[in-house]
Amino acid sequence: MAYTFPDHFLWGGATAANQLEGAYNQDGKGLSVQDVTPKGGVAQPGSSSPLITDEPTADNLKLIGIDFYNRYKEDIALFAEMGFKVFRLSIAWTRIFPNGDDQEPNEAGLAFYDKVFDELAKYGIEPLVTLSHYETPLNLARKYNGWANRDLIGFYERYVRTVFTRYKNKVKYWLTFNEVNSVLHAPFMSGGIMTDPEKLSKQDLYQAVHHELVASALATKVGHEINPDFKIGCMVLAMPAYPMTANPLDQLAVREFENQNYLFSDLHARGKYPNYIKRYFKENDIEIQFADGDKELMLENTVDFISFSYYMSVAEAHNPEAYESGRGNIMGGIANPYLEASEWGWQIDPIGLRLVLNDFYDRYQLPLFIVENGLGAKDILIQGPDGPTVEDDYRIDYLQKHLVQVGEALQDGVKVLGYTTWGPIDLVSASTAELSKRYGFIYVDRNDDGSGSLERYKKKSFNWYKKVIETKGASLYD
Repeated sequence: MAYTFPDHFLWGGATAANQLEGAYNQDGKGLSVQDVTPKGGVAQPGSSSPLITDEPTADNLKLIGIDFYNRYKEDIALFAEMGFKVFRLSIAWTRIFPNGDDQEPNEAGLAFYDKVFDELAKYGIEPLVTLSHYETPLNLARKYNGWANRDLIGFYERYVRTVFTRYKNKVKYWLTFNEVNSVLHAPFMSGGIMTDPEKLSKQDLYQAVHHELVASALATKVGHEINPDFKIGCMVLAMPAYPMTANPLDQLAVREFENQNYLFSDLHARGKYPNYIKRYFKENDIEIQFADGDKELMLENTVDFISFSYYMSVAEAHNPEAYESGRGNIMGGIANPYLEASEWGWQIDPIGLRLVLNDFYDRYQLPLFIVENGLGAKDILIQGPDGPTVEDDYRIDYLQKHLVQVGEALQDGVKVLGYTTWGPIDLVSASTAELSKRYGFIYVDRNDDGSGSLERYKKKSFNWYKKVIETKGASLYD
């Protein structure tokens, strides 16, 4: 049965500075960890440690990205043509504080985001800003070992205080960290931690987690002091898990997997470490070092909403070696025989999105925001009647099925603020550092070898999503 989404539902798309802006050394920007991660270096088989270089190299596609830095007006106009109500973007920390530990901000960087926010306002598009999206300043990684060092809390506070103050009348919705739970699986990309993952102790890893969580609570406190109307949320990588069999041990394996993710949303929404992680700490000789005031800060500064990325689900078992392993977004699991997978092995599970929404809402009773969802695919540009295009029916099918499940969750009584597809315009993949893994409604003429004109072309899905927004979701049921 057809369903119409609420009038206030925020439809849009999501991006990250390091994946689309380019201009890595323009207008005083410093280097981030992404600038020294060459093509193919992010997702090495069997390792969460990227291969990095001493200096940026030409094969790093993120150095140019899709040149949003110099083409933002053109791209925002295309988003407006689709009817976007919200656009998720990140501020590059190194545009504001090039080294991360600078005393004074870079005015040129601040001015750039002023222009972007003003352009969005011209079209009535609400910005949703991620403060840290996999782009720790390289200096903070090399000099301090990233979030393994408590000093980063102070540097992060200076940065967020600066941007909160500057944009207090231009931005309402903020996210403190992107996929904050991913630091457990990708400590360098997510947390700027230089220690070899093979040598990184659980003690040091979870201490880094604590530093990020304290910083997130501090950002929430500072933001609400600067503008009480700010809506500040956390952002986690959501991935539901199913037991492979009815064996209770498999269900226990599911619970352990889920707790790794719930830890981060529990701490953001409830402000304290849950009992299940205290047991894990005890059994693994982990003793979190609290500074004076940490517990009070976290307890008193919980988030206004929970946001998450959703791409796939996994299966879990007490004996995973007995099954085929799956691939996925940062972390994998066991391949589910009941689900199809994308070209990259990510299992496609629209119903899992409804389950995640219900689980999070039942657990926290806080508004939810789906800030990443989409299908990475190898698109083929063809000549259509109105110019070059892509017949991406596979993307339309994926998004339609997921959005129908969002509608089901809304009818279940879940409060969902909005939905932003990942990469509404093609950009460089975070997980594989390539451009051939495309998510967008807009095709960008740039290839994995760096060639291409950077011209933009509308795919078939462009007009499909435009109609979905125009009809408030009713066209999903045509």
